[in-house]
Amino acid sequence: MKIHTMIAEDEQLAREELIYLLEKEQDVKLLPSAETGEQLVELYIEHEPDVIFLDVHMPGMRGVDAAKKITELVYMKAPLFVFTTAYDEYAVEAFDIEAIDYMLKPYDTERFQTAMNRIRKRMQQVESNGKRLSNQHIQQATKLLIDDNDRTVVLSPDAIYYAVPFKRMLEIHTEDKVIHSRMTLQELEKKLQGYAFFRTHRSYLVNLNHVQEITPWFNGTSNVTLKDKKQTTIPVSRAARKHLFDLFGN
Repeated sequence: MKIHTMIAEDEQLAREELIYLLEKEQDVKLLPSAETGEQLVELYIEHEPDVIFLDVHMPGMRGVDAAKKITELVYMKAPLFVFTTAYDEYAVEAFDIEAIDYMLKPYDTERFQTAMNRIRKRMQQVESNGKRLSNQHIQQATKLLIDDNDRTVVLSPDAIYYAVPFKRMLEIHTEDKVIHSRMTLQELEKKLQGYAFFRTHRSYLVNLNHVQEITPWFNGTSNVTLKDKKQTTIPVSRAARKHLFDLFGN
């Protein structure tokens, strides 16, 4: 398994040193490097690296802020961040966004290997967890209690086709009705953990059992068409598209 790795570093010497260290690792595939936080966000969307070695301070958007922005864009699996800095007081800020490690400049070879070992261990854990989840049977339908305006309805998870926020409410679409709930999309997603639901887009939670087809759209995005009477079309973001195909075994 190759570790797709990206560097975000505005200092040329520091960037070249990291490239030199990473190129010696046989399981690492280097992706294009970024020199600013804004450029990193753009390159992340295009390449979706597994790991980002990220300088805390860069021109324009700080490395920490770029990492937060990338985390907001993620729909399934966030990349692993290794922060690089000349000042160890920034380590606390790095770990605030759950960075897997940080390295002080100039880089120490042993410290670099420690970071790589942590990366490999975490990726193995993620892969193992993914296999275990994919082998689990979807839970048998139990009922959910969901508020619908001034009443509470009892709903089977399989009855839900998709959910989307609309005008400060959450629209939960079934075959023949729309429930207007005060819960958030994140709260519904949590209730449906263990069922075949997937965030195709930041604003859409879709029941994969009701997907009829997936069609390409533009710029790497796609649409899914549902099996409901309206043949509803739901957008799939670039970041979510790869994970969606993985869930279907492709």
